Amino acid sequence: MPLKTHQRDRGSYLSRPRERQAELHQEGEDNILVGRRPVLEALRAGRGIQRLWVLDREHEGSMREIIGLGRERGITIQMVPRAKLDALAGPLNHQGVVAAVSAVPLKTLDDVKEIVAAQGQNALVILLDQIQDPQNLGAIIRVANAAGACAVIVPQHGSAPLSAAVSKAAAGATEYVPVAEVPNLAQAVETLKTWGLFVYAADPEAPIVYTQAQFRGPVALVIGAEGPGLRPLVKKRCDQMVKLPMQGQVASLNAATACAVLAFEVVRQRSAERETTDRK
Repeated sequence: MPLKTHQRDRGSYLSRPRERQAELHQEGEDNILVGRRPVLEALRAGRGIQRLWVLDREHEGSMREIIGLGRERGITIQMVPRAKLDALAGPLNHQGVVAAVSAVPLKTLDDVKEIVAAQGQNALVILLDQIQDPQNLGAIIRVANAAGACAVIVPQHGSAPLSAAVSKAAAGATEYVPVAEVPNLAQAVETLKTWGLFVYAADPEAPIVYTQAQFRGPVALVIGAEGPGLRPLVKKRCDQMVKLPMQGQVASLNAATACAVLAFEVVRQRSAERETTDRK
């Protein structure tokens, strides 16, 4: 199965209104990253970058590193006024830098299988059911990187595209966390189970609290969108439902926060298990 890339309309690395699209067309560029952290991590990760637009004023801190890495790699760097960056970045906070980048291909389930096999008992995969808010999606990818997840899986339909807004919310984690797109999330859950992963899902009506679950061996976490939650068929395919106990007046967490709680419980339990093993 061929890899899908963000160059197609649905997966464009920046969902642009016509004004910004025209602006980029004049520059001969298609895909951009916006903001210091996303651009810096793209440079560090060796991402293909054709051009950097940098605010024409004093450059300190991370901007100095961005310019230095860009020059080392022979990337075209243009010093431009703020109005130019504003036009390229649209509503996003560019923090003085925008980069024209090559598209990163989305992974397939076959790619994830290889990644999971390489991780063995430490594999952690995060599946997202209809997360349509780019801020949530970006934050989840950032959580996935911090918790050591080896892949994030999203459905082809009903999910936010990997836009520049997602990359900015992910603070550069999109450079390191493989994201796979699948035609049917429920079937993907079944496939992961055949690989030996135990699949947990967050659900407010679950019979047990998440800390009662035993996150041992290869694990997958399924997170639904705030509000609608998991679709019935996806929910049915999971091995175990777990809930996060709510103590306050607001009865739910957003998807990124719920994902962080579960993912770091996996990290906590695995760390405790390793410490116990080391003491023996």
